[in-house]
Amino acid sequence: MSGLFAVSNFAITTASAGSANEARTRALALYRKFQKSVPEMMKLHEINMPTSIIRAKVREEFEKHRFVEELEVRDILFAKGQMEYQEIMNVWKQNNHIMNYFIKEELPPKPTTFLEKFYEGRS
Repeated sequence: MSGLFAVSNFAITTASAGSANEARTRALALYRKFQKSVPEMMKLHEINMPTSIIRAKVREEFEKHRFVEELEVRDILFAKGQMEYQEIMNVWKQNNHIMNYFIKEELPPKPTTFLEKFYEGRS
């Protein structure tokens, strides 16, 4: 049965990278796949933001793990990234799940002084 929402859409089998170069190549391929899919993601999830902001957020998420050296950790990060891609493209993630990535930019800064906390009601 090949339905519209087949479970195998965008699914890949997990495999360990044989070398650091192979892990790097796989990570770059996943990064490119995310970047190429941004316009489609925006249509699927009806995201009302410029593509440049979404592409920058994708880059930021990949940059978080740029200097990971251990192959096992890279394999896990790659598998998680691939799962994330599959969930987004199959619309298994809701719009609010995707927007959680952008909360940090939208929130006002947290109060730091005693008076700022007091005025906000968090003394």
